Amino acid sequence: MVEKSLTRSRGELSDFLVQHRHQLTPADVGLPSTTRRRTPGLRREEVATLAGVGLTWYTWFEQGREINVSEAFLLNVARALKLDDADCCHLFLLAHRRPPPVDVYRWQSIPPRVQELMDDMTRPAYVINLRWDLIAWNAAADALFDVSAQAAQDRNLMRMVFSSPSLRRRLPEWRDDAFRLLAQFRCTMAATPDDPEIRRLIDDLSRLSPDWRRWWDMPGLGKDCFGLGTLLDENGKRREFDHETLIVDEHRHLRMVIYFDTTADASQ
Repeated sequence: MVEKSLTRSRGELSDFLVQHRHQLTPADVGLPSTTRRRTPGLRREEVATLAGVGLTWYTWFEQGREINVSEAFLLNVARALKLDDADCCHLFLLAHRRPPPVDVYRWQSIPPRVQELMDDMTRPAYVINLRWDLIAWNAAADALFDVSAQAAQDRNLMRMVFSSPSLRRRLPEWRDDAFRLLAQFRCTMAATPDDPEIRRLIDDLSRLSPDWRRWWDMPGLGKDCFGLGTLLDENGKRREFDHETLIVDEHRHLRMVIYFDTTADASQ
């Protein structure tokens, strides 16, 4: 059973590489097209040159032979074949049976329709990445958290909760909320424990917050928590929230967190 699975993976890898190689033209990768080609797409030697790898090694790789290749090799091939995030992830799964390292991704924006979806909501909603940076939000979330007033480098939920005095004054259950958020952050960072940007955020918060330092190594219990449960709104009214989390992009670890106001329900 294992041998059959491995054989199938090698065949799928070969088909995947050939298909993407044939989809590209020399013009797509900045190469001149001076000769007539008997087959569509790029030649193997062109992909090997673009990737900076040996032709023999790439040929064996494309043929699905049992060779070991590094992460750097796969990333170079992915760039040469102009793979998007989803296809890059698929290449790694076929070759290494695991996704690529998270730091190869860039998550500076979200698709316009995701922003449009949030803008249509009356409920607060924001999108965070694996580092919990707030990379997108709607007007309701901005009114609740004043995100747009924050400097770009400070638009991070953990940084706001643990180092913003103005937000802390609006969190009547700060200790419970902050502890649950930290515990969830510690779980999510397990996907990339050595990422330098995440380590830098942890070091910054360890310097800025005694509570962060005290709680960091404590076990966290409770349900998944990507949002705050109790806030005072701009009018000083106490509001209670539940949350739902939707996956926006699984390859780039983007989540949309939607706040559901339960305050009115509790008063009825």
